[in-house]
Amino acid sequence: MRTVVALGILVLAGTAGDLAIARAMKRVGHVQLRPSSLLRGIVDSLRQAWMWIGLILHAAAFAAFLTLLSWADVSVVVPASALSYVTGVAGAKLFLRERIDGDRWVGVLLIALGVALVLAG
Repeated sequence: MRTVVALGILVLAGTAGDLAIARAMKRVGHVQLRPSSLLRGIVDSLRQAWMWIGLILHAAAFAAFLTLLSWADVSVVVPASALSYVTGVAGAKLFLRERIDGDRWVGVLLIALGVALVLAG
């Protein structure tokens, strides 16, 4: 039971953190892979409340990940954490209003099936 709870925290906090950071970066705007653009993007992103919320949620997910690794096999924890891809796409659709095409949904289904196989074994 504790593994399920910790995995839930890992997946949900990680996904929520991703969504919060994505929302912050949408407000920042386009950042290029040039030092000056990256620095400006980092500074601007740290002015966004959503960035701080995302970082706190990622810290919670990381704590859950470390906790899981202390009592469960990495060969289970890492594949099971892939459920965050499933929740991430669903969250992008629901909260960020992204358009998700059929191919992505098929990919999400395959990931979910893969996680189910790992957890069943």
